[in-house]
Amino acid sequence: MSELPTVAPYVQKYVREAHAALDAPYFVEAVEKIAAIFLRARSADRTIYFFGNGGSASTASHFVTDIAKVAGGTTPHGPGKRFRCVALNDNVPGLTAWANDVGYADVFSGPLRALAEKGDVAVAISGSGNSPNVLEAVRVARSMGLTTIGLTGMGGGKLKEMVDVALVVPSDSMQHTEDTHLVTLHVLTAYLRDEQAVRD
Repeated sequence: MSELPTVAPYVQKYVREAHAALDAPYFVEAVEKIAAIFLRARSADRTIYFFGNGGSASTASHFVTDIAKVAGGTTPHGPGKRFRCVALNDNVPGLTAWANDVGYADVFSGPLRALAEKGDVAVAISGSGNSPNVLEAVRVARSMGLTTIGLTGMGGGKLKEMVDVALVVPSDSMQHTEDTHLVTLHVLTAYLRDEQAVRD
């Protein structure tokens, strides 16, 4: 059995790999496209729906927490315009009802079909890009005329080909993939907050 490397080299290697996942043209290009979609949604009073499983579910919730609260910002004229956004994985009783009565593959697509309208935005988060319930929600979103965004990694899976904009982290590590998704949400939150303040 090989010994675990000492902590310092392990941490340094992890940080180098995390930096490499962020320091690439794909990241800026994807964030630019996503920011533009979010800004159009805010301007048109459209709703942005986020969803994912496990760690990606927490990222979806984190997105809504930060963007809904922070991204409107405070302008010289008062509060900025807020985003309308929902994390579909936050309603645990509803999620378990869909899973129990219909099937786990429909836990996001069912509520999305009931709530969303043409012109809204769906943000699908899946480290592998192959979660069946995430893919089904994207299929429904596209059929309803929503703009679709995918945050994924590990080659992108099926998700990358299904969405209008895909941010595919160039890593086979779930940790680095999820790290990058969290940086994405914080970069977007800060940019959208500051963009509103400067514009107003």
